[in-house]
Amino acid sequence: MSEEEKNLNDEALDETEDTSEKEEVTEDEVIEEKTEEKSEESELEKAVREAKAANDKYLRLFAEFDNFRKRTSSEKAGMYDNGVRDTIERFLPVIDNLERALSANVNEEDPMYKGVAMIMKQITELFESMKVIEISEIGVPFDPNIHNAVMHVEDESFDENSVAEVLQKGYSYHDKVIRPAMVKAAN
Repeated sequence: MSEEEKNLNDEALDETEDTSEKEEVTEDEVIEEKTEEKSEESELEKAVREAKAANDKYLRLFAEFDNFRKRTSSEKAGMYDNGVRDTIERFLPVIDNLERALSANVNEEDPMYKGVAMIMKQITELFESMKVIEISEIGVPFDPNIHNAVMHVEDESFDENSVAEVLQKGYSYHDKVIRPAMVKAAN
């Protein structure tokens, strides 16, 4: 073989080696690309999972805060109502004494009677504006939730288990009894 042929063979061999190397590199690149795609997919999936977890955490936190806000608001309203009830309860003995003063003095022209009557009128209007309800009806059915029976009386003019006489008025505020009415119950 001539030297030229040898050179051509060597070049052909080099080219085949180069192409086989190129093919190997290409296969490696394909493998790397697939690995990169898988890692990108797994990164994407991981990011989606993290986003869902963060959103879930946010929604739970938001709901928890909303419940806290509602609970705090209702507790504050309850504390206000309890304060009003306590204050009204402390005024009740004063009101009872004013009513006794009015019933003891029947001279309506007496300035003392007029003064006590004006005070009672103011207190009554104040209680009405605060939605404080007086429990003092005669003839209504006896209810142990709002009445305290201290006496029983046999009276044909009243229905059985009804209020025959109110000895001390009761009061309620927002459907909660502050003080039950002290009554005589008819049998």
